[in-house]
Amino acid sequence: MDATTSMNSKTVARSLTLFGEIRSKSSWTQFAGPVVALIVLSVGFQLVSGSFFTIDNLKSVIEAAAVPAILAAAISFVVIMGSIDLSLEGTMATTSMIVALLVANGVNGNDYGMVGLLAALAVGLAFGLFNAVLNAVLQMPSLIVTLGTWFVGLGIAAVLFPARVPQINDPLILNLARLRLFDLSLVVYIALAVIVVSQLVLNFTRLGRMIYAIGGDEGLLVASGLRIRWVKIAAFSICGLLAGMCGILLSAQLSTGNANIGSGLLFPAISAAVLGGTVLTGGRGGAVQSALGALILEVLNNGLIQIGAGPYTRHIISGAVIVIAVAAGGWHRRRKLRVVK
Repeated sequence: MDATTSMNSKTVARSLTLFGEIRSKSSWTQFAGPVVALIVLSVGFQLVSGSFFTIDNLKSVIEAAAVPAILAAAISFVVIMGSIDLSLEGTMATTSMIVALLVANGVNGNDYGMVGLLAALAVGLAFGLFNAVLNAVLQMPSLIVTLGTWFVGLGIAAVLFPARVPQINDPLILNLARLRLFDLSLVVYIALAVIVVSQLVLNFTRLGRMIYAIGGDEGLLVASGLRIRWVKIAAFSICGLLAGMCGILLSAQLSTGNANIGSGLLFPAISAAVLGGTVLTGGRGGAVQSALGALILEVLNNGLIQIGAGPYTRHIISGAVIVIAVAAGGWHRRRKLRVVK
């Protein structure tokens, strides 16, 4: 190792250490914003409607936010690197059809149970790995790559769709949505587990530190000679795997396979991540923050319904809240860097 390479490596090591310290010191601040927003919205809707804090309504909000929270956590792995994954809807569509046609169902004689579930998860992982190879190995932009695989996934799901809707009869899948603990479905507890594990991976593993470092300054890492390809492959693969899990959970909730099961969930997941503090330029955020963003969006939607807002009004208000939140959260960084990407 020559002197220049050694100096670069030491510089990167010091940068990663300093970056970790800064991220650790600012973690409470990053959580504070979404939590305060959540409290303010909830209290505001309670004051206006008088029925937001009922037990049934709170359970409804939590149930509705479970799968979007997993999606927001999933996309955080990619967004923190400064990349994007638009293939989530296609991945969910394909995995929904795979699991519905491999487990006990109403259109064929298959009954592979756990094998069918694992096969669907493997398909989600394969989508993520495919995105990763195109992006990290072939150096293709993540926006273009994942936009293409989004439509590929939708196309595969449409081809797999049989003559009639495949009704799922397998208790293993159905119980994910039907079994309840403290009157909440297993989907909620799976979401909590995924979010916690994702946050631990991001905060306390080498993979997580490298994901943040790539988002912070990928050029510095490349110049130092560090291999970051494996990090991108892992991040996209995790995102695909979790998107596949969401396809399975949504299928369990609907008791059917559906080629359009993820329709309309991609951009809310990205919005939730941004709203929670996971910035699109990379280097900041986390799974918990993104999940909190998903919960904020669901609280906003639920509260607006309670006060009688129509669908178009809800879209306008939700969009305005996201724009204001992003502007407020990123203003101090733009003033400091004087750069807008």
